[in-house]
Amino acid sequence: MKKRLLIVMALLSVMIARADEGMWLPYSLNGQNLAEMQAMGCKLTAEQIFSFNQPSLKDAIVQFGGGCTGEIISPEGLLLTNHHCGLSYVQKHSSVEHDYLTDGFWANNKNEELPNPGLSVLFLNKVEDVTAMVLEGVTSETSEAEREELVSKNTKALVKERKGDRKVRVEIVPFYSGNQYILFEYDEYRDVRLVCCPPWGIGKFGADTDNWTWPRHKGDFNIFRVYTAPDGSPADYSEENIPMKSKWYLPINLNGVKPGDYAMILGYPGSTDRYSTSYTVKNVIEEEGPAIIDCRTTKLDNYRKHMDADQEVFIMYASKQASVSNYWKYYIGQVKQLKRNHVYEKRLCQEEDFKAWAKADPKRKAEYGNIFEGIQQKWQILDEIEKSFVYHREAGWNGGEAIAFSRRFRRLNDSIVAKADKEWIKEQAEKMQGSVDAFFKDYSRPLDQDVTAALLNLFYKNISADLMPSEVLRIGQENGGDFTEYIAKAFEKSVFTDKARLEKWIQKPKKLDKDPIFTLAINIVDSYVNLYERYEEAQNLGNTGERLYMKGLMEMQSDRNFYPDANFTMRLTYGTVEPYKAADAVNYNYYTTMDGVMAKYVPGNWEFDIPQDVRDLVAKKDYGRYANENGELVVNFITTNDITGGNSGSPVIDGEGNLIGLAFDGNWEAMSGDLSFEQKVQRTICMDARYLLWCIEKVGKCDNIINELVIK
Repeated sequence: MKKRLLIVMALLSVMIARADEGMWLPYSLNGQNLAEMQAMGCKLTAEQIFSFNQPSLKDAIVQFGGGCTGEIISPEGLLLTNHHCGLSYVQKHSSVEHDYLTDGFWANNKNEELPNPGLSVLFLNKVEDVTAMVLEGVTSETSEAEREELVSKNTKALVKERKGDRKVRVEIVPFYSGNQYILFEYDEYRDVRLVCCPPWGIGKFGADTDNWTWPRHKGDFNIFRVYTAPDGSPADYSEENIPMKSKWYLPINLNGVKPGDYAMILGYPGSTDRYSTSYTVKNVIEEEGPAIIDCRTTKLDNYRKHMDADQEVFIMYASKQASVSNYWKYYIGQVKQLKRNHVYEKRLCQEEDFKAWAKADPKRKAEYGNIFEGIQQKWQILDEIEKSFVYHREAGWNGGEAIAFSRRFRRLNDSIVAKADKEWIKEQAEKMQGSVDAFFKDYSRPLDQDVTAALLNLFYKNISADLMPSEVLRIGQENGGDFTEYIAKAFEKSVFTDKARLEKWIQKPKKLDKDPIFTLAINIVDSYVNLYERYEEAQNLGNTGERLYMKGLMEMQSDRNFYPDANFTMRLTYGTVEPYKAADAVNYNYYTTMDGVMAKYVPGNWEFDIPQDVRDLVAKKDYGRYANENGELVVNFITTNDITGGNSGSPVIDGEGNLIGLAFDGNWEAMSGDLSFEQKVQRTICMDARYLLWCIEKVGKCDNIINELVIK
């Protein structure tokens, strides 16, 4: 009995030390993972969580819209995700007359649900390790450039073979820095309709100010529904389609959470770099992070000026502003916390340990002894070009909208220059009409003109002449570094800033070599391509060493349970509901309530206004069955789960497989988390499932949705 107790205590000590860290592959959970999960309160078997032989939790989890996660929550295909994940689709349905962004949208029956062209969700149906096939022909003598070419060739051939004529999505993804390759096959459902979206004062409450921080008070959710062909197969939108018959869906637990409760998240985390070298960390702190922050600060300042002045512009740019803002604040936090948490210094120590380990054995020394030479050469190049690399993208060809849009016409212009068949050219030009309509639907020329000029001013000021596009350099030199007047004239002349002018061009296409916006865009793109050649040179110098470093770390720490870096494939993370200490004398509770929402209320403020009907409900304490034992309406809570971007919209699941919340953010003190997990302070911020239900029933008055859900 004493021996068994010691074993359990040892297991719990390991669990406390590192159980919360890790984005695990759910199809290959090992004994240590399962033991930890069960000790923490999970009552599900591995087969109930992930199986291809029977329905399981994984069948309720989807990739949503190419960048988020969603989950099925009813027998008829209701799909829950974050407000910010579905925001662009709500925006497309909105206008000044029907302002669903501000007022919300609630479908009271299936006939009112809104289709979303271009939106699809992916359900995972197959996983296969294809490392041997992808690396066929690769030897220890193969150069990095040759290896990359072989891997690309083998991957394309294998995807084509496995896909065949079937309408499925097949992807092959590298793991552990290219030491392993896994094939994923997905069923793609292309008829996904909007069911409900809370008003701005719930779904976007706190906006930029509260983003990436705790405590939070946000109802970050949207609900969609997946439709299928009458036979249940994936299909494009059709009035004949029917709601999906869900293979698995998540019941909702109404009991709430308390400290120590088990919490599991399944989703699609986008990207982490936890095993990277000190060179990567240093580059993010000194080059990449500050460059992105400067560019996006400039862009957001100009967005805000125009959005605050005009409600129509606010509606057009709400989703765009949120997209730019999210990773603007992310990089501010990441740079700050990488420094605060001494991640660079920790990496240096790890590398010194690795070098000593490799040197201690002749065989290891032969394989790993010189790997840092190539890594150092790689980052010498990247440290030189990274800032310019970011500016080309953020302030250049993807900065101003007209510049970015004009790039779509390059191939057509090349055909005109090459004097291709005129009828074919006209036909291709007319096919661009749909893109033109979509672009100008949500386009403000005055806003874009200010953004473009401000970003180019920044580009010219902050990048050295030898790393700057020649047109940006020329215009800057001729105008004393101020692009304002030049861009104003360019916008008056270009076909890409006026829909009527562009439609006239479509009817009679001609060379665009004199269009000032187009020529500037192409010059920036060509400059970026030239810069990219140096980037590829750097990769060829360092990728072999970084791949061997990953392999060597796993060999050196053979007793460690390694999880692969996130790469937008399905992962499982497990932890508990817990408060945390953020700093000296700063201790945070594990949940927030509607009282906190009202404490932040600022009438008329775009970030902290609250709809009148919500305020009326709060004044009456009309929380119904969704209040906790203290009569409070819990809004958000935090867990120790390990997530990152892409996990937005992931379900937070209790030990019995029920939904208890919706993950939507991380906390400020752990913004270095994509590069280094911070055990003491890293938290996942979640919307409480009871707040979700309260919003649906009391705010949206959608009893049809409440009645469709399974509530425990």
